[in-house]
Amino acid sequence: MSTALPTPGQPKTQSQLIFEAQERVKRNFQMGVTASWIILLAILLFLFSGTKFTLGGFELKTIHLDTAFIGENATFIAGGVWETIGISALSIALATILALLAALGRLSPFPPIYSVCTFYVSLIRGTPLYLQIFFFFLALPQLGIVLPGLWAGTFALGLNYGAYMSEIFRAGLSSVGKGQREAALALGMTPTQMMTRIILPQALRFAIPPTGNEFIAMLKDSALVSATGFVHELMWRATKVGRAKFHNLEALIIAAIFYWVMTLLFSALQSRLEARLSRGER
Repeated sequence: MSTALPTPGQPKTQSQLIFEAQERVKRNFQMGVTASWIILLAILLFLFSGTKFTLGGFELKTIHLDTAFIGENATFIAGGVWETIGISALSIALATILALLAALGRLSPFPPIYSVCTFYVSLIRGTPLYLQIFFFFLALPQLGIVLPGLWAGTFALGLNYGAYMSEIFRAGLSSVGKGQREAALALGMTPTQMMTRIILPQALRFAIPPTGNEFIAMLKDSALVSATGFVHELMWRATKVGRAKFHNLEALIIAAIFYWVMTLLFSALQSRLEARLSRGER
């Protein structure tokens, strides 16, 4: 929204006054949110400061953390960040491909294709992710199929998220109006041209923001891969050093902070992407 600036001495129009009032409310709200976050962070830091104080005649003490341990091992745990991001990026790429194929199959009028896609979605959504991860790590080697830890984790996460994301892509494909399909056919487009030039571009714009949400969720679910011991990502490193030195609290807090920071950064990127994609709808 743009408003013309008034010339000096000229009174502001009603629309300009309304716009300024809306901007003022928005700024005040943002300042209130920022202040609240600062207060909550201060409270959280105080709870883990190890401070002793007296309240109502009772001596209380907040949680004490071994800062020396944190300083010595934060770098080692941080080494798993890129492993976590790498496995999540590969998994979300695989999941996107599977989700798109499954969505197309679930919209197919050909019974065998529809059945294969619905069977895949039902099977994956009907079994736990934890079981699927161990299937790739422990069951496949019994059949003579041995995958490196990174790829086994990628396939497990990709298959699982692909099944859930297929509903996102199916909804995106279905959101394209019937009139646009009929217009494309009337122009002489083949079904393939109609799909690649008309339907898919619109469906992907609808599906990209939810896919960003799924990637952020996958960043955290990738921690389940650490249970196998074959992928040395963030959670694996935290539990390894925490158990070895009997400082599980500090190690897990370090991992939690890294997960939180990654989530905040990718959430900010997703918000910018959503804002950019929404420009075409205005």
